[in-house]
Amino acid sequence: MAQTEADQDQAESREQLSRWLEDGLGCSEVKLEKQRRWRPVWRATAQQNGVKRDFLLKGDRTWPTHPYPLVYEMRMQRALHENGIPIPAILGMCDQPNTIVMEWIEGGRDPGLVQQAIESASVMTDDRWAASLRYMEILADIHRLPSQAFVEGGAHLPQGAREIALHNFERFHAMTAEQGITDPLLEFCARWLRRNYPRHRESISFVTGDCGQFLSEGAQVTGILDVEIGHLADPMRDLACFRGRHPIENMGDVAALFRHYETAIGVPLDFDAIAYHTVSFLAEAIYGPLFGVHEKGRGGDWVEAAVQVSMIGRRCMEALAEILGVSLDDIALPLPAAADQNDLALDKLQAEIERLPESGSLQNWQRNILASIPHYLRNQLRYRDWLREEDGKDIEALLGTVHVDAAEGEAALMRFIEKSVPADDAALTRFFHRRMLRQCLVIAGPDAPADHLVLVPMEPLLRG
Repeated sequence: MAQTEADQDQAESREQLSRWLEDGLGCSEVKLEKQRRWRPVWRATAQQNGVKRDFLLKGDRTWPTHPYPLVYEMRMQRALHENGIPIPAILGMCDQPNTIVMEWIEGGRDPGLVQQAIESASVMTDDRWAASLRYMEILADIHRLPSQAFVEGGAHLPQGAREIALHNFERFHAMTAEQGITDPLLEFCARWLRRNYPRHRESISFVTGDCGQFLSEGAQVTGILDVEIGHLADPMRDLACFRGRHPIENMGDVAALFRHYETAIGVPLDFDAIAYHTVSFLAEAIYGPLFGVHEKGRGGDWVEAAVQVSMIGRRCMEALAEILGVSLDDIALPLPAAADQNDLALDKLQAEIERLPESGSLQNWQRNILASIPHYLRNQLRYRDWLREEDGKDIEALLGTVHVDAAEGEAALMRFIEKSVPADDAALTRFFHRRMLRQCLVIAGPDAPADHLVLVPMEPLLRG
């Protein structure tokens, strides 16, 4: 069988990474296994000084998802490790392909992706709960670290309450201009966040950026993960992020974990700041998948990106509605349109994808990612008219004007947001929640259980 271009590229990456492990770390008998992630991640097994060892190799994202380069992640992780935080030790960095090489740590409960969470929901065991309490103590240790080591590694030291609250978000938002991709929900979020940042907050800590990711064995935390968007900011940002992940990743009793953190850090929590940063974190989490749905390069997970845009956007509006005291609408999914030839074409396409033979560049999980696209499109096509009609009616009700097509309505919506004032926040929050909720209902499908992860609402922030 002829080798495909993808096979050739992957074979070249394997060869380059194997050679780096051999030359840089004195390894032999190197074996590489690609992991199911958005970016190239490999587990390497090799002999080193006569001992079998495992390593984790993390490469560059296949499309822009955040504003920090790979070397930045390496430096932040190294600074944490050198300050006694349980995180994999950095062993080096391969320049071709650009890849961080770190020690492998054992442990379970890698949060993975939303689609993985849907396929296999996480469970909070007694051991994981004990490890979660320990994680909150480690988080307090991180938040007490001096900023200097992170500044030396390239982290920006924000000045004043506005920059502390917003500098990370503004870096994400600037990517819309760089990518030529705008989104009305994110434009609305940007305006709200800029107007309502916590003016009394000037505490600065290194925050993990995507809080709650850690591995554990028994009751022990074996290591925290993924500080690629870690930065210097208000420590309440990490708690907001932790809250935003739950219950897609089952974090347990979040209020109890917050109380445990409060005891460990010795400073009262600021729940208003947590509420604000929940909106900020969820808004930031939309940028990467939003760019992903426009990406046409090799690899990635298109359906994962599309699901995240809708689900995170809905939850972002729910977090904002809680702050504004806005009641949100329930929407029922109508009966789908009758199956037609489009359904037959998508059935055929999905069947053919599922029959593709496995290869070095098309593992079973990669084939399933491809097959998920026609499956996603089937529901979208059967509800396309409903989505367009309801969205058009909502835009007309919001703006008080009728538009000839969806493109004209979207342009008018953007103009409205650009001129919006605080009095418009409630109406815009309801509008975007309805839009995202409809998408989530279609993604989950007509037979979805009420607790389907794509439909799970934000839990209220329990204060004190």
